[in-house]
Amino acid sequence: MFDFSMLSGLMCGVPVRCGNTLGRFISRQYELAGVSVDDVDTGALILTGVAVRRSNARAIGELFADQAGKFVAVSAGDGLEATLAAFGAGAVGRSIRSPVRVMNIDVGGGTSKIALCAGGEIVAITALDIGARVISLDDAGRIARLELAGLRFAEELGLTLAIGAPPPEGAMAAIAERMAERLFEALSAPVVSAETSALFRLDPLPDRARPDIVTFSGGVSEFIYGNETKQFGDLGPLLADALRRRVAEWGPIIEPSAEGIRATVIGASQYTVQVSGSTILVHPATTLPLRNVAAIVPDLPLDDDILDSDAIAGEIGLALRRQDLQTATQPVALCYRWRGSATFARLDAFCRGVAAGLAPLTEHGMPLVLVGDGDVGGLVGLHFVEEARSNVPVVSIDGITMKAFDFIDIGALLDASGAVPVVIKSLVFPASADLGRVRKSAGLVP
Repeated sequence: MFDFSMLSGLMCGVPVRCGNTLGRFISRQYELAGVSVDDVDTGALILTGVAVRRSNARAIGELFADQAGKFVAVSAGDGLEATLAAFGAGAVGRSIRSPVRVMNIDVGGGTSKIALCAGGEIVAITALDIGARVISLDDAGRIARLELAGLRFAEELGLTLAIGAPPPEGAMAAIAERMAERLFEALSAPVVSAETSALFRLDPLPDRARPDIVTFSGGVSEFIYGNETKQFGDLGPLLADALRRRVAEWGPIIEPSAEGIRATVIGASQYTVQVSGSTILVHPATTLPLRNVAAIVPDLPLDDDILDSDAIAGEIGLALRRQDLQTATQPVALCYRWRGSATFARLDAFCRGVAAGLAPLTEHGMPLVLVGDGDVGGLVGLHFVEEARSNVPVVSIDGITMKAFDFIDIGALLDASGAVPVVIKSLVFPASADLGRVRKSAGLVP
């Protein structure tokens, strides 16, 4: 596990200018760790929150993916980060061990992510533009960083902030209190105000009833649990104090998290390796890894005892056209929900329909990438290889549920287990930071 926490400091405005600097930084981390790129089996780079809104986020992700090992997931999206943080913080595990509702609140530098867990499942997530580094000061006490969200809070309080000038006396404490107030409202209020609604990056929590247990993760959690006392010129300690007071008054038990600032990356290591080697087929093995494979999730007619190959092909073609992927130049993952028995006749009809539906892609040599939610992935893949005599590579995995517009990364087969690491993600790379801000202010994105 590598610590690339310095990465955000290298996210300069123009990708070309920082490429060599970042490349040298990555190489240096391997040297310090005493390992080479070939020693790495799997890993994840997760660009989230404010970082992903930088204009060069995609370039940094691609540079890292090319340089840093066999399988690196370049991931972004508040939903994925909320999920990974909940796993890494131990909130999902807690909800398995006892019949309680556990809420994990991950507060980072630019955003806050909330995940509600019950019965070993994440039942609801949301995210808001609230974070410790939306305003930060230099060593002289002058404002060195002012994000759009920080400016919004200042204006709401009638405060004037400017880069290079010190904040008014008491401004940082007042802003931290207001941020905590907005976040707590998003957690608990039956109806939220317009000001809080404007901060949501995902849909609000459908259920804002009080959970039994609350855990915290992210950088701010280090202050909440007293693991960090150093000042970093941002809102971290003030925001931590305000949040802990409000949650304590709310009534749930505040328990220590399994991980704090590292929860997201620890969650990635737990959450990504999720496919059993006994129920998959990859032929040939050199087909993997695959990165950033777009998913289609057609409504396939799989209920009947006799499957209709033409109907299956038609639904796949419709899904490709709906997402404008019928002329894609990269592989596309077909996600299906298998129902009924896996007899030879049903498998054969299914595979014939899939082959016909994906023909616009496979006729150009792209691999068949099949993702099921059950345990027939190996059988489906074997049928394509041995019965259908597929003339393109086949990757058939299962135990995975995806949605349209998701992306999937499938890592190389792990020698020890025969499993493959998988990350499901949503990639959001605005053309520039300003574009993201304009679209948000215009009401074009949630």
